Amino acid sequence: MQNNVRPESMARITTPELANAFIKEQVAAVRAQVGDKKVLLALSGGVDSSVVAALLIKAIGKQLVCVHVNHGLMRKGESEDVIKVFGEELDANLIYVDATDRYLELLAGVSEPERKRKIIGEEFIKIFDEEAAKLEGISFLAQGTIYPDIIESKGVKAHHNVGGLPEEMEMELVEPVKLLYKDEVRVVGEALGLPHGMVYRQPFPGPGLGVRCLGAITRDRLHALREADAILREEFDKNGLNHVWQYFVAVPDFKSVGVRDGKRYEGWPAIIRAVNTVDAMTATIEEIPYSVLHKITDRITHEVEGINRVCLDLTPKPIGTIEWE
Repeated sequence: MQNNVRPESMARITTPELANAFIKEQVAAVRAQVGDKKVLLALSGGVDSSVVAALLIKAIGKQLVCVHVNHGLMRKGESEDVIKVFGEELDANLIYVDATDRYLELLAGVSEPERKRKIIGEEFIKIFDEEAAKLEGISFLAQGTIYPDIIESKGVKAHHNVGGLPEEMEMELVEPVKLLYKDEVRVVGEALGLPHGMVYRQPFPGPGLGVRCLGAITRDRLHALREADAILREEFDKNGLNHVWQYFVAVPDFKSVGVRDGKRYEGWPAIIRAVNTVDAMTATIEEIPYSVLHKITDRITHEVEGINRVCLDLTPKPIGTIEWE
């Protein structure tokens, strides 16, 4: 499996047995490719990079250097999960960079969505490049490229799914799951012993909560968004709704008037979005039971400071996109 074309004879990885056979094959291939050299990986905590990290740790141990950049726009507990799973349980060679203040200072007052995306992406490259420059003996760059990435990029090998790494970073690529589809990557992840919640983590935009904290990002509204989103996830899990393809909260940058404890109370609305899709080109709305919506609304409006109402987005794609920004 050294080229970028998946053989027609390659069986779909659907069982632990097939996953273990794939892992054994890739461990041998990585060891043969890397030898005693070091490998660098940008570990976002997403499915693909997490599975690649676990696979490479199994293959080459401390020769793998993982860099996790917390841009302050992660969902609640995600960076902590990366540290716990990889830094503690798997004893990875993990570099953790808390760049929250750096990002939020750059994003202060920026409301245009594409400009926010550009700032977040470019700053990631700078930070990753800074960390790479501190290291010695790095000969390989690992990436969580999967087969749909190759198809979408028309066979271009360096599909930079970690945010767009600099072209001048000339290192040979290690891409052990590049011929797998997302569902196969998940099966391999479970066979490697990664937590179910990490393996079945929902699609999450590169800019993270930066495109769900609508308009110019402020720390207080970002905090409210993160807490409201965590409540939504918790209630979906409790009520058997975690089969939904993607569900999240967005918080706009305007307030509405409300009442709390008999007094006027201005707060932001929290907008719930829950969609199902096969290819992300079209999406349908999940019909959430009203009893669940009532519970989510009650919890968000009583537990999250700054939010005083909850709205539900019922727009399919098309005409709406999945994300608001």
